[in-house]
Amino acid sequence: QLSFFSAESVPPAVADLTGMLAASGQVVLVGSGKDQGARLSVVVDRLWRAEALAEMIAEAGLQPELARTDENTPLVRTAVDARLTDIAAQWTRGAVKTVPPQWLPGPRELRAWTLAAGTPEADRYLLGLDPHAPDTHSALASAMMRVGIAPTLIGTRGTHPALRISGRRRLSRLVENVGEPPGDTEAFQLWPRT
Repeated sequence: QLSFFSAESVPPAVADLTGMLAASGQVVLVGSGKDQGARLSVVVDRLWRAEALAEMIAEAGLQPELARTDENTPLVRTAVDARLTDIAAQWTRGAVKTVPPQWLPGPRELRAWTLAAGTPEADRYLLGLDPHAPDTHSALASAMMRVGIAPTLIGTRGTHPALRISGRRRLSRLVENVGEPPGDTEAFQLWPRT
């Protein structure tokens, strides 16, 4: 049964991909003037994550690219596209990643974030944060509170900072929003549930 809030009920949009930036995603401007575009990318720990994000990129009308880093870790990115320049402008200050003050993670943004960096932790769920962008952590926690999923910020001094979501109501709200896991069995094991 589809929830009214779920990612499946919302039409795809380029802005959905900002959920990748809430995780350890990056956005870079390429070119200049009228030929300027931007590219969004994120390194993930499993191939199914990269494939599911590539699907979201394609649904948003952009060209996905799957690759591997020098460490042989899955990487998914968009082709350079002018439609991403606004996101690049909103999510960066100089060379530093920032969270736009009005950003709210809707169902599809939450799905992208979960695909990029979501993992279960006992009866709680963690949404990974970018260890290289510590200034984004509390802003992302606030954005989650504004959509009714109050998290706890954890691991800010380590290499695996995250927002921990606990409690039946908050977890239910997350599950409702992100929709069904992608088809992979491993994805099912790592997907949020109540």
